[in-house]
Amino acid sequence: MNYALGINIFLLIKIFSRGWQWGIVSAFVIISLSSQVIAKPISTEKIDAKAPSKVLKDSNNQKLNTQLTLNKIAPFNPENNLSQSEITPVSQLSDVRPNDWAFTALQSLVARYGCISGYPDSKFLGQRTISRHEFAAGLNGCLDKINEIVAAGLASKVSKDDVNTIQKLQEEFATELSILRGRIVSLEEKISKLETQQFSPTTKLFGQAVFGLQGRLPNSADFKTRPQLNNGKPDLSTNLTFGYNISLSLFTQFDSASRNLLVVGLNSANLNLGNNSEQILQRGYTLLGYEGDTNNQIKISDLSYRFKASDNLSFIVGAAGVSPISVFRGANRIENSGTGSISAFAQRNPILGLGGGSAGIGFDWQISDRVSLQGVYAANDPANPVNGGLIGGSYVTGLQATLSPTNSVDVALYYLHSFSNNGNLNTGIGDYVITFPFFDPTIFLTDAIGATINWRISPYVTLGAWGGYTNSNAVNIRDSNRKFFNDNSGTVETNNWMVYLNFPDLFKQGNLAGIYIGQPPKITSSNLISRNGYDANIPGALGFPNTSGAAIGGQPDTTTHLELFYVHRLTDNISITPGLIFVFHPIQTAGSDTITIGTIRTTFRF
Repeated sequence: MNYALGINIFLLIKIFSRGWQWGIVSAFVIISLSSQVIAKPISTEKIDAKAPSKVLKDSNNQKLNTQLTLNKIAPFNPENNLSQSEITPVSQLSDVRPNDWAFTALQSLVARYGCISGYPDSKFLGQRTISRHEFAAGLNGCLDKINEIVAAGLASKVSKDDVNTIQKLQEEFATELSILRGRIVSLEEKISKLETQQFSPTTKLFGQAVFGLQGRLPNSADFKTRPQLNNGKPDLSTNLTFGYNISLSLFTQFDSASRNLLVVGLNSANLNLGNNSEQILQRGYTLLGYEGDTNNQIKISDLSYRFKASDNLSFIVGAAGVSPISVFRGANRIENSGTGSISAFAQRNPILGLGGGSAGIGFDWQISDRVSLQGVYAANDPANPVNGGLIGGSYVTGLQATLSPTNSVDVALYYLHSFSNNGNLNTGIGDYVITFPFFDPTIFLTDAIGATINWRISPYVTLGAWGGYTNSNAVNIRDSNRKFFNDNSGTVETNNWMVYLNFPDLFKQGNLAGIYIGQPPKITSSNLISRNGYDANIPGALGFPNTSGAAIGGQPDTTTHLELFYVHRLTDNISITPGLIFVFHPIQTAGSDTITIGTIRTTFRF
């Protein structure tokens, strides 16, 4: 066995007591030490034995596979002196014989100072297997323990005979101890440099950068029965495009004893594949999950504080980044625009984006091991004092119950209520525009219900589905002169559904394949009041069955969305995802050309 390994691990445990920076540097030192000894003389500067860091706690929970395990390096407590319950009695170290020279020395050291706890299996092999290097490492631990006792003003606790014995041992192991001196000094210099260059002692940075290469095949919008959609006009957004979407998240924990977090999210993107005004309605059927356009500027996407009120109840309060999507737990565990499905529709049930919330408050209550409840209230434009604010503009409020009836099944049931003053549902997906968009905005009160179920058939196959329904009541409709025509002037109903299969770890651990098929949100009923020769109902305004009069009803056909993707993990932090999306009968119109979208998404996570 390589005895240097035992010393390196001893040093690693000791160094971890200084914090995570020591752990990082010591890892490099362990790699470089294959046959040399690490030890430290009593005369060198003492290592400050602070409370163990998280890394040390994690390492203490595991059984160390080394030849020598020294006692945890904790500060000497003058009040408690030495706790006998924390010391391994020498009689329990079965391999040490009474006639061994090490027996008396070990008995004295352990009984008096508690500096050696023996092997993990409570065996100290004495002179049969222990090397000078290992003994020097154990001696160094006792030197540090005595240093602590002296520093605590309890020098009388150290006997003169022990001091003489230790001095003799220092002389005998001078070579081994001197090696430690040089190594420790080098480590201290490296760690001091890390401490001065670290980003922050309280804040961690996480990021995701997406490079998207995407394009659509040429197609014509052949809306045979809907002349308002420019029958036969070609798709104007078929050029191959390449863009990015990068998100940075800063998690700040002010108190290490709690898990309260201040979250700051930054985002910049330049992907907008549907910026043509003539295709405003088609946009909801072709939106990709990683699309976003900040005009290459950096914007704040999240500014929230998350804290625990009890072991089972936590809250989130924020000026940005608060919405049902950020508060509710997702039953489909791969919801992520960088490492999950490709389209926005396949991310999650679209009704969870209702209201486009931004600022507000939410909670997450773990009622039992298998039941939890989340709630949220969020305003869409909280800083606008005229048409927005916390309660005067668009908002959404909702509740979700998440259930885990078995270890392999997750169910989410949700209800949402929103107020919108711009004539749409603010989800951006499918038929999210629910009245003719060229009038003054219509105010809607919307109620929505939905459910998602996710069944892990095996570790490698997951079957899931969701469904959603919305009912929007128009509070008033205004013409171009801003005159109210009617109160409570009609309703619009939509529904959507999705069925999916996920294949985690397909061909390689960390990979993911997915097949998603569903119907984007579709207007199934609309009876809004018409005026000025135009139809306020989307189905009628788009030319079905006519272009004027009261065209009450739903969309004439059904759009079907089919999506295939495969996430290939190149490294732990880099993945590449080819994907195909087929949109049959776009904008719920029979006879329209199928829109085919191809993508190659590359994601970097750090």
